[in-house]
Amino acid sequence: MSLTRVESLARAALPEITGDLRTLVELETPSDDKELLTAGLAAVEAWTHHRLGTPDASRRHDGGAHGDLLELLYRGTSPAVVLVLCHYDTVWPAGTLAEWPFRASEDGRATGPGIFDMKCGLVQAVWALRLLRELDLPRPSVRLLFNGDEEIGSPASRPVIERLSEDAAATLVCEASAGPEGALKTARKGVGLFEVTVEGVEAHAGLDPDKGASAVHALAELVTRIAGLGSRERGTTVNVGLISGGTGRNVIAGRASCGIDVRVADPAEAARVDTALASLAPSDPRVRVSVTGEWNRPPMVPTPASRLLFDQAHAAAAELGWALRETAVGGASDGNFVSALGRPVLDGLGAVGDGAHARHEHILLDHVPPRTALLAGILMAGAV
Repeated sequence: MSLTRVESLARAALPEITGDLRTLVELETPSDDKELLTAGLAAVEAWTHHRLGTPDASRRHDGGAHGDLLELLYRGTSPAVVLVLCHYDTVWPAGTLAEWPFRASEDGRATGPGIFDMKCGLVQAVWALRLLRELDLPRPSVRLLFNGDEEIGSPASRPVIERLSEDAAATLVCEASAGPEGALKTARKGVGLFEVTVEGVEAHAGLDPDKGASAVHALAELVTRIAGLGSRERGTTVNVGLISGGTGRNVIAGRASCGIDVRVADPAEAARVDTALASLAPSDPRVRVSVTGEWNRPPMVPTPASRLLFDQAHAAAAELGWALRETAVGGASDGNFVSALGRPVLDGLGAVGDGAHARHEHILLDHVPPRTALLAGILMAGAV
C-alpha cells in the first residue's frame, strides 16, 4: 500500500505540483543562451532546495559555452546510489513564452514551451523523492543531475554523466514517456550528425561553362546516394536536412554542403554508414568531397540489468493498478551514454503528453500523480 499512499499524497498536492510546473516553464532556458541557462539553473537549484531541503552534497560542473551542470546528493536509507538525469534546457528560443505562456486548462492539459520535454520530468523527480522522505519509506541515496546542453547533444555533460553513473545501482532518465499510455523507453537509436562539403571549380555559367565543375550539381548527385543509406529493415534512417551552396544563378558553384542526421538501432550500422560516407565520390573527377561530423550518441540497447529495472517498474505500476508498457524510439537522450557502457538505465519516466519540439507540446496533469508514484516505486526497489 506504500505506493498508493504516495500517489494519494501526490494527487492531493497536484495544485502545488502544477504551480511548480508553471515556475519551471516560465524559466526560459534555450540551449544556446548561456545567460538564460545560468539564471534558469539558479532558479532550479533554489526550487529544489525549497522542496527537498539542503542537499547532503552539492557540486557545479562547468558547461562551457552552454548551461552548467548541477549535481545534488540526497542521502537515503540504504547505501545504494541511484542517478536521476534531468535536463533543464529546451529547444525554444528566448521570447517564446511571451506568445505562448504556460496554461493549465479545464480539460486537464497543461501547455507551455518545454513542459513535456522535459520540465515536468524535473518536477516529478523532485516530488517523488520528497514524498518518499515525507513518508519515511526505504530509498537509496539519490543523485540528481540537472544539465543544460541535452538538446544539442550534451557535449559538456557526457563525461560527467558517464563518471557519475559508474557507481550508480541504476540511472533513471526523466525524459517524457512515449504515446498516450506513457510507455517507458527501453531502447533508443544512436545519432550521427555529419556534414558533406563539395568543392568544385567556379566559372561563368554562360561564357565558360566547360571550365567549371559545379559543386551544387555534384552534391545533388551525392544526396540520393546518401539518402539511400537508410535501411528500414535494419532500423537505420538517414535524413539530409540542410543544403547550401553557390553564389549566384550565373555562377557555376564552387562550393556546396549538406547537413545529415543519421539514426541507427544497431551499433554495427554506424560502421556501415561511416564506410559509405567516407567513400562518397561524384562522377566529375575535378570535384573534391570531404565529410565531417561524429556520432553524437550511441544506441541505447536493452541489457539484462536494464531489463531488471523495467521489471521493477512494471511491478510498481501493477501495485498502482495499471499495466506499464515499453517501447523503442528513434530519438536519443542522455540515457544512451549510460547504456553504451553496459550500465543499467531506464528512460521515459517523465510526463505523459505529446508534442515534443512542437507548438502543441502539452502534458496530461491527471497522469502526474501516478507517474510520480511510479518513480518513487522504482527508487524504493533501488534501496534493496
